[in-house]
Amino acid sequence: MDVVVRTYSGKGSKELFALLEERKAEIEKLLRSTTGFVSYTLARSSESDGGLSMTVCQDKAGIDESVSMAKDWIAKNAAHIGVDAPKVSLGTIIIHATK
Repeated sequence: MDVVVRTYSGKGSKELFALLEERKAEIEKLLRSTTGFVSYTLARSSESDGGLSMTVCQDKAGIDESVSMAKDWIAKNAAHIGVDAPKVSLGTIIIHATK
């Protein structure tokens, strides 16, 4: 499995996370449509006004699709916010524990 973590901070991040929370059902539906989807988490940061999202997919192709979807969604729905680009970290999962 593969993972992408997108970390948002700085300009517009507080406003972006308010919008994401408002439209969380839409965001969840969109991410669940990703090829090879396993899980998605969106969390506010305790260290800044922004937060992070983490998407887990069966392979890198799904991760690449999710990155593209997130970028497109923000361009179409949050361009007016002018949020700084996120820090994007990609990786291969070693342990994925769930209840």
